[in-house]
Amino acid sequence: METVQTALWVVLLLVAMAIVFDFMNGFHDAANSIATVVSTGVLKPGQAVVFAAFFNFIAIFIFHLSVAATVGKGIADPGVIDVHVVFGALAGAIVWNLVTWYYGIPSSSSHALIGGIVGAVISKAGTSALVAGGILRTVAFIFVSPVLGFVLGSLMLVLVAWICRRATPSKVDRWFRRLQLVSAGAYSLGHGGNDAQKTIGIIWMLLIATGYGSATDSAPPTWAIVACYTAIAAGTMFGGWRIVRTMGQKITKLKPVGGFCAETGGAITLFLATLLGIPVSTTHTITGAIVGVGSVQRASAVRWGVAGNIVWAWVLTIPASAFVAAIAYWVSWRLF
Repeated sequence: METVQTALWVVLLLVAMAIVFDFMNGFHDAANSIATVVSTGVLKPGQAVVFAAFFNFIAIFIFHLSVAATVGKGIADPGVIDVHVVFGALAGAIVWNLVTWYYGIPSSSSHALIGGIVGAVISKAGTSALVAGGILRTVAFIFVSPVLGFVLGSLMLVLVAWICRRATPSKVDRWFRRLQLVSAGAYSLGHGGNDAQKTIGIIWMLLIATGYGSATDSAPPTWAIVACYTAIAAGTMFGGWRIVRTMGQKITKLKPVGGFCAETGGAITLFLATLLGIPVSTTHTITGAIVGVGSVQRASAVRWGVAGNIVWAWVLTIPASAFVAAIAYWVSWRLF
């Protein structure tokens, strides 16, 4: 009885740590949902974060938990997962999120978590304990999601320009100030649907590893689902303003029509990935869409130096978070 009670407290502490990560995910990635709608002046910052948080949460009623299943069972062999691995994974993801938030770099919370899992698992059991299929799909979408966002954002702007070719600029601006509310809501919905599920997945992984859940369960417990969607929405409401400035102003200057096209292209990409159960980066997706919209206007409209720095952060995210996670796993295993 004493052992079970002690294990329960460890599990509760790790669940709390996962919820903190989820809150940070919303805080760090709020820029993905609101940068364009704030930078175009359609919503004030305070209005935008409440708007985005609402759609983050209601995604709970719309998307199937396919991404949670991938994270919980499709990245590493459930048999090697223990409390030390989960601690290492969360520590790696949280540290990388804090570093990139401090420097205003829009990196991926999703890939930081995946990198954390990979680093902690390798530290314990080597590469043979990883599930190659799940990792390869995730890594592939590091490149696919921004490219798809770029293509869809570009095509949307070309299509809109053709449809509105006879309308006056003032009329176009007025229409798309309203339509951007729709596109921002859709993107926030996709953000909540894909990102909250990653934390649900790691809690599910933890519960299975500690005997409080079963690998045969078809879904994680309801309390974990509600807690994760609530945490990411709360994090979004606080917003990561350093990153909002990078996303909304430093990459390219956006007007409401450009913001609408970027958000719509990004939302389509997120919906597709979530339906396929692939944990993608909302940061990569919206950045690709914003660059696509800017490049259609003219290549010089994009600050390619800023975009290049962001890409370097993408490349480093998984190895950096994996490295921190491996150290955190070793420290946890040695001390506890």
